[in-house]
Amino acid sequence: MLNTLISLLIATLLSIASTGCSDKTPKVEEADIRCRIDGSLAPEWACTNAPIEGTITAVGSAPLSKLGLGFSKREAMANARSNLAQQIQTLVKTQVKAFSLSSGVGEDEVADNVSTEVSKQVAKATLKGSKQLKFWQNKTTKDLYILAGIAENDLNKEIKEQVKSNYKKDTALWQQFQAKQTLDSLNRAFPTD
Repeated sequence: MLNTLISLLIATLLSIASTGCSDKTPKVEEADIRCRIDGSLAPEWACTNAPIEGTITAVGSAPLSKLGLGFSKREAMANARSNLAQQIQTLVKTQVKAFSLSSGVGEDEVADNVSTEVSKQVAKATLKGSKQLKFWQNKTTKDLYILAGIAENDLNKEIKEQVKSNYKKDTALWQQFQAKQTLDSLNRAFPTD
């Protein structure tokens, strides 16, 4: 009986000791949140379209074509420019409408028409000035990625020119535009060097 009691005591002490030594905190593995495209580690801009200071940017991609790298680069650049145009149209439409309403030139319908027209014209004009800023080729799929962009300064110059041009089309609106000293507020809304 004494042997049984001693064995039981030793077993209890060993279980307490082994439980006390075990690590009770579960190990949490850190997630790998780096940019990956189709399993390949990619530059951050390819995943997030991370902006470059002073530039409006967009990413475009294209598969590697049997027609060669040059063809695929042109296709990726065309996709980047298309994405850039959509981004510029949205940005310009919002900014021009806010400018038109805050400056008091015309009512809501006029602001809508001017912002829509300016955004279309600016997107077309600024795409000519856009350029490739970065390039990456996926090692797994061989797809090409291009970051295209245009300087905000150039974009703002084009916006100001198009806003003035659109208001000049209607003599009464242009007189109202000039009378309200909106050129100063136009320069504040769309700063350039």
